[in-house]
Amino acid sequence: MTDRKEFRDLAPPAEAHGTIASLDLEPEPETVPLEDARGRVLAERMDAAIDVPGFDRATLDGYAVRGRDTFGADEVDPVALELVGEVHAGEAPDESVGEGECVEISTGAVMPPGADAMVPVEQTDEGDDGEILFRKSVAPGDNVMLAGADVAAGERALGPGTRLTPREIGLLSALGVDEVPVRGRPTVGIVSTGDELVRPGDPLEHDRGQIHDVNSYAIASAVEEVGGDPRLYPHAGDDVEELERILREAAAECDLVLSSGSTSASAVDVIYRVIEDSGELLLHGVAVKPGKPMLVGRLEGGAYVGLPGYPVSALTIFRTFVAPAIRRAAGLPEPQTATVSGTMLSRVRYSEGRRRFLPVGLVEDGWGTTRVYPVDKGSGATTSLVEADGVVDVDPDTEYLGESETVTVQLFSPDVRPPTLFGVGEDDPVLSRLLDRLDRPRYLAVGSREGLRRLRNGVPDVAVTAGPVDREVDAETLGSWTRNWGLVVPAGNPEEIGGLDDLVDRDLRLINRTTDSGLRTTLANAVAGLADERGETRRDLEAAIDGWDLAARAHESPARNVAAGDADAGLGLGATAEALGLGFVPLGEQVVRVHANPDRTGKASVGALEEAIEDVDSVLDDLPGYQ
Repeated sequence: MTDRKEFRDLAPPAEAHGTIASLDLEPEPETVPLEDARGRVLAERMDAAIDVPGFDRATLDGYAVRGRDTFGADEVDPVALELVGEVHAGEAPDESVGEGECVEISTGAVMPPGADAMVPVEQTDEGDDGEILFRKSVAPGDNVMLAGADVAAGERALGPGTRLTPREIGLLSALGVDEVPVRGRPTVGIVSTGDELVRPGDPLEHDRGQIHDVNSYAIASAVEEVGGDPRLYPHAGDDVEELERILREAAAECDLVLSSGSTSASAVDVIYRVIEDSGELLLHGVAVKPGKPMLVGRLEGGAYVGLPGYPVSALTIFRTFVAPAIRRAAGLPEPQTATVSGTMLSRVRYSEGRRRFLPVGLVEDGWGTTRVYPVDKGSGATTSLVEADGVVDVDPDTEYLGESETVTVQLFSPDVRPPTLFGVGEDDPVLSRLLDRLDRPRYLAVGSREGLRRLRNGVPDVAVTAGPVDREVDAETLGSWTRNWGLVVPAGNPEEIGGLDDLVDRDLRLINRTTDSGLRTTLANAVAGLADERGETRRDLEAAIDGWDLAARAHESPARNVAAGDADAGLGLGATAEALGLGFVPLGEQVVRVHANPDRTGKASVGALEEAIEDVDSVLDDLPGYQ
């Protein structure tokens, strides 16, 4: 009579999860073409190498003008400007805009030199002798999307651990990325056992009790669904030597080997002995139904899991215990349902009488409640897709969504989950590196001023500022560091720029930052100090600086304009200048502070960021001009 191996001391489910979690399934990262990257997970941070758009462009059809030439225009007393040309999307402007002139422009077209604003065509009329009558005045920047307004060069575009859906693929395409560093997909070898199994396509001998091999294909599909790379191996039968040979071959080539069948206590279940002889058996049997006969072990140093033979049991055990381990190895989150309920963080007005799909983001508050906030950077912004987790279907008769009102969010994907940490504020290289140490953070580089405004409204977990804070903020400071700021100049500083005096007194062109930027505020304060020394007004000195109102969105954009020869100096950081091989004229030091929402200080992710900041010295060592 043949000895039978009995199940003893069936492991509880928690132990089975822990045992499988202890197996090392994570493969090495790899680089794949962008067209093959959908569904993969980024292995490292992706920074924008270019501005998107790479040029100042019109947002509507109309006329490109100098904003100052339209001042005072209204319905009663329109301003007449001479039409000197036209420019359409996809072509370079042939004409520049001088005093008293305008150029007809199409949506998306490059703003011609000299123009700093545009007037929509519906706010104009055709006059006599080639003149255009303007019935509304505009300020510089009106109806213009600045270069880098969507994504700015040097900005943290996507972080490690981001799953690449069509939204992210679109963003990477806009950035010109053609290859993507991704986490490897764990290779999973699949071996079916049992003399009764026959591969689909081969004839069955029913009198011998043969059945088609269902598990190999069903499990392979399930492996692929959760992020693994399935590899089918030849059917092994119940021959001990052949089974051991196939198992060893699969173990040498794969991160995980799965077998199905031959895991019960029957005498013909030889896998038990194969694993004991060739590796280490960690678990045999789990206290669940269906699926009690499960093996977990190591084979030739690799990972092995034996699934039950019945297809329903095999798939149940796979999805319950093995699928989470494969997802973790591939960097994929656990799936969620396609909709989620949450409460609005702020009131959103809407009274256009049309059905609206409101893009929204999700964030958990300090009590674990899902909160919903609107995301809207304009219909032309690619990053709105990445920042939004789903949409709220707003009924045409709805005039507003109230603060704390419960809404249903239709997720873009069942795999969407709220970010563990939601931050806004100043763009900074140190911050980007600290965020890399967190699990699934989301950070929007909206500038210091806008970051504080959103923090006061209670939306983000943290806000980051650079330079002085001009208004009181109810927040807890998690930490800070300092950075050198000043003027980025061409290598060798050919114009021999020494400081702000040169920008005021000489014919030099500056690229500034936007008004929300902490760098812009710090520069404005320095100009004010220089004005006091000279006995002049700050406004006079700003007007004397060529390009004071030429604003770039992210910290690296002015430097890249300098590198391209478009300016003599750009407002920026010493670290940026060195990274791009440019010169640098230091003007001072600036403190970067991380402020926590007082209602979110108990969140685990906020604590994790605070711990990362405590270790900030390890990041500062690699960035010149920081301390």
